[in-house]
Amino acid sequence: MSDLESAFDGDPALVSYIAAGDPSVERTKEYVHALVEGGSDVIELGLPFSEPIAEGPTIQKAVKRALDAGMTPERYLDLVRELRADGVDVPLVCMTYYNLLLQHGQASRSDAERASAEGRDARASPEAFVADAAEAGIDGFVIPDLPVDEADALKAACDEHGLDLVFIVAPTTTDDRLERMLAKASGFVYVQGRMGTTGAQDDVSEDTHGSLDRLREADIPKAVGFGISTGEHAREIVAGGADGIIVGSAFVDLIAEHAADGTAAERLREKARELKDGAVAGAKETPESQST
Repeated sequence: MSDLESAFDGDPALVSYIAAGDPSVERTKEYVHALVEGGSDVIELGLPFSEPIAEGPTIQKAVKRALDAGMTPERYLDLVRELRADGVDVPLVCMTYYNLLLQHGQASRSDAERASAEGRDARASPEAFVADAAEAGIDGFVIPDLPVDEADALKAACDEHGLDLVFIVAPTTTDDRLERMLAKASGFVYVQGRMGTTGAQDDVSEDTHGSLDRLREADIPKAVGFGISTGEHAREIVAGGADGIIVGSAFVDLIAEHAADGTAAERLREKARELKDGAVAGAKETPESQST
């Protein structure tokens, strides 16, 4: 069992997302510590990409702030190393887009032309970034724009370096596609709680319950994301069968609103505590807990 999967042992896990470098590297380190102190079991640390197609306006703006502040893949890996050196010992998941992984290890044009002339495969590979991420202290990846049918190279690199590869299961995912995802997934399955992009919502979508029903027999932790913003949401989702919750926009909103006044870290700590408490309360309502 990987460290990432182990984070779901016992109480339901809180997976907390923030964008690395929003609004600065130093603030990101402060915010990660606050989220862990508030009860986060996993930190999903976003590596900013200029075209975050799975994200709603909240996280898109955070990504832009981070890019404007100078965040790069190399600085991201340094940040991970610094977090580990600072004592952050929960699993860290890199959420990003596949192009960044490929560019990190892409051969120069002259190398590619030489390889082609020699009959060698000159295609870009994610292996270099995965190797560097493993060395830095990353435990796994979430890559929203990578279809399961094109994930073999990344899956092989993750297996080689002992990292997990998390797939996102949408309400529209077909049964056949879901079966292929479950065959390759490790760590946990990211259950997309509603259609559309990320963003805090006022209620829990019926799509969440339908997706959890489809995954009930899957032998891997199930964490629900997209739209969760309150402890009551967390309670309902875990009571419905989730092993954990994934929260991003609710935290990013707090950073956007309170980074300037210096209260963002404490507000993140309090929101994480609210969400974790809600998830724990939901676990006490499941049929399994009531039968013991």
